[in-house]
Amino acid sequence: MSDSRPPLAGKASQDTLASLLELEPMPMPDSPLPTPPAVSGTDKELPALPAESTGSGLGSLSGAQHSHTRSVSAAEKGTTSALGLSQGHGSIYYLSRIQRYSSYAFTIFSSVHLATASLIPLATRSVPASESYLLLAREIYQTRVSEPLLVFVPIVAHVAAGAGLRLVRQSQNRRRYGGASRQGRGAGKSTWPSLSWISASGYVFAVTIAAHVAVNRLLPMAVQGDSSDIGLAYIAHGFARHPLLAWLSYGVFLGAASGHMVWGWARWLGVAQRASWLGPDTALETKPVQKRRRRTWLVIQGGVLLAFCAWVSGGLGVVARGGPVQGWVAKVYDELYDKALLL
Repeated sequence: MSDSRPPLAGKASQDTLASLLELEPMPMPDSPLPTPPAVSGTDKELPALPAESTGSGLGSLSGAQHSHTRSVSAAEKGTTSALGLSQGHGSIYYLSRIQRYSSYAFTIFSSVHLATASLIPLATRSVPASESYLLLAREIYQTRVSEPLLVFVPIVAHVAAGAGLRLVRQSQNRRRYGGASRQGRGAGKSTWPSLSWISASGYVFAVTIAAHVAVNRLLPMAVQGDSSDIGLAYIAHGFARHPLLAWLSYGVFLGAASGHMVWGWARWLGVAQRASWLGPDTALETKPVQKRRRRTWLVIQGGVLLAFCAWVSGGLGVVARGGPVQGWVAKVYDELYDKALLL
């Protein structure tokens, strides 16, 4: 019986899956592979978790990598459907836009209110002489249409979007790191995102502005059915009757409002991201970078101080010193403040 096996050949085999003759040349150590650019942006969601693959070998690995790449690309760029609706954006994207655009509407109201409640009293140096300007401004922001659009809806939307962002990010952190942190060395570490100074001042601002609206707008409407008699004299009467509580509450209110709004606008304009005094990476930065960051931080803090002075110069410097009113109006105001203290 003859041997039908082919003779051994002293040449490279062409029957293997990856022949040595077909290998791609590898880069030399002095020419490193280029690294992809980092993706920036604070309102992008984390990439989707890679799906578990049931296959094995090179085909399974390449399929998982291809699926993960497509999920990251869709999360970052998004697509557009035939109806023109955006697809691929998650809840963080939409909540961030609600939070941003609601602050635009509220800025219109706060600018008009700053002029009538502080700057005009500072110019006239008189509470009675400033009341007519306040009544005129109410025709802009206290109608049935403008008040919800410029005051109530933006406030509720802004606060709800901020709280929603924290819940969504905490949920993402828990899905990705919660199980590992409970089993590893990071056991017990919270998955809640860190609370920034902008967020902290925003929550204080939300509480104080809710109290301000309740005392000056909602309570008079509930007791008298109208708030047309509520103006700068009402604020001055409250400072005269309850000075300690009024000065403390308005000081915290205006301080939180100034800090949150100035830093918030600096963030929308992309300036706050480049400002820090003692950040976590300060020791790793060069001296010029540290100086630029601290200079930007000082500029923003100067804007906060300027906004605070603009509010208190007329609001606390003139209106708060206006003194109590007399006659039957004083009895009406006293009744309202007594009910407010019981709340």
